[in-house]
Amino acid sequence: MSVLIDFAIFPVDKGTSVSPYVARVVAIIKQSGLDYSLGAMGTNIEGEWPSVMAVVNRCFEALQADCDRIYVTIKADYRKAAQNRLQGKIQSVEAKLL
Repeated sequence: MSVLIDFAIFPVDKGTSVSPYVARVVAIIKQSGLDYSLGAMGTNIEGEWPSVMAVVNRCFEALQADCDRIYVTIKADYRKAAQNRLQGKIQSVEAKLL
């Protein structure tokens, strides 16, 4: 696996609570089979670039069906031939804490 993304997507035209839409997106991510970690402000997804971007696209299309305005953020960290970065990056920092 070579890319780790921090991804958030939600409608801005559906009121103050958008958790039903976020749950719809997380279900798509979960069904993809890619490693992921849900956070309070976004989701990390790890995999090969084409697979990860395909999931992002599916999430967008799922919301586009009934949302007129969608907010999306994506941060990506590509590292050739790297694996298990979802947990490895956290473990590396925690091992260095005093």
